[in-house]
Amino acid sequence: MNAAIGQLIGVGVGPGDPELMTLKAVRALGAADVIAHFAKAGNNSHARGIACAHFRPDAEELPLLYPVTTEIHRHDAAYRLAIGAFYDESAARVAEHLMAGRTVAVLSEGDPLFYGSYMHLHVRLAHRFPTTVIPGVTGMSGCWSQAGAPIAQGDDVLMVLPGTLSEEDLTRRLAQADAAVIMKVGRNLPKIRRALAAAGRLPRALYAERGTMSDGFVMPLADRPDDKAPYFAIVLVPGWEGTA
Repeated sequence: MNAAIGQLIGVGVGPGDPELMTLKAVRALGAADVIAHFAKAGNNSHARGIACAHFRPDAEELPLLYPVTTEIHRHDAAYRLAIGAFYDESAARVAEHLMAGRTVAVLSEGDPLFYGSYMHLHVRLAHRFPTTVIPGVTGMSGCWSQAGAPIAQGDDVLMVLPGTLSEEDLTRRLAQADAAVIMKVGRNLPKIRRALAAAGRLPRALYAERGTMSDGFVMPLADRPDDKAPYFAIVLVPGWEGTA
């Protein structure tokens, strides 16, 4: 292999609390020549905010700004075209640095290979360049730890569901699971609440917003008076029913 080719590192920075970053992630950021981070155009990168204290002083930053987020429905052909072109372009920008022999760390909130944008670069680049993935504490484990809610034990089946599923699919899967985590809440919260109620799981559901962050909180979803939720929100349905 060409000795001049750099290394790609997917770095999981955890769910929000900077102290939940791993030692390996901190070391990687302190050594990286280039640090790439995703954000919505006009917004700051949350992953950067978590990890920036550990950047090498002379590291070059490479912001990767989404052209669309929720403005177009994800099943719309225009969305798929725009987001696919964005990941192609982002991979090409990262590849330029790798071909120049630089180490590029790509930040990922939570874990890089769990609902993370990094994976779109990984599938485009990992077969071409030396690649390392550093796992991170997931948002869901950060939230159930903050809530102090044992999520699953014994033979419990845990389902992780995106809130973007149809209400019918959410209801069916929630009725089947012993424990569940619902990601991608945001504007889907009203639908999620209805599905939980239909599946008989609303009384056990917990709403976690900005889990592990300084302004984060957890409360029973049934007690939440409205259906407004930010991107950084998760719904937990703990298992452990009838056992101790």
